[in-house]
Amino acid sequence: MGFALSTMQLRSSAFEQDGAIPTKFAGDGEDVSPALTWHNPPEGTKSFAVICHDPDAPLISPNGTYGFVHWVLYNIPGNVSELAEGVKDFTAGKNDFGNIGYGGPMPPQGHGRHRYYFWVIALNDEPNLAEGLSLWEFLGKIESKVIGMNRLVGTYERK
Repeated sequence: MGFALSTMQLRSSAFEQDGAIPTKFAGDGEDVSPALTWHNPPEGTKSFAVICHDPDAPLISPNGTYGFVHWVLYNIPGNVSELAEGVKDFTAGKNDFGNIGYGGPMPPQGHGRHRYYFWVIALNDEPNLAEGLSLWEFLGKIESKVIGMNRLVGTYERK
């Protein structure tokens, strides 16, 4: 299937689609990940991953990637359909703050409102990947295993 939207749905009790992400979940708040739930995964799903990426960040790296990665979480078993607020389970990758785990929205002061794409990715395999992969390393390892994905977009602006 590759990287195309599927009928799987992703939601959060913290914010609506295209709604404002509360400060609690931002870098200048408590900096905890929001609760997420998903349903209608593709048949054959054996594991999931969740990522959060800010495409509005004015950053382009030498390898051609863009934006800012806030969260990479993987090795989530196929029978899981929700993540609790502040989840510490499963395997965390490296965010663009240089840390392992979640790092909430924190656009530069005066930079305006940014969009934050929370993605859930369904895989037809249980890759059992090591901790600390960057988003781009992770995507390179799972690309052929993706059978479905969808997103929830929230916004955040620093005051």
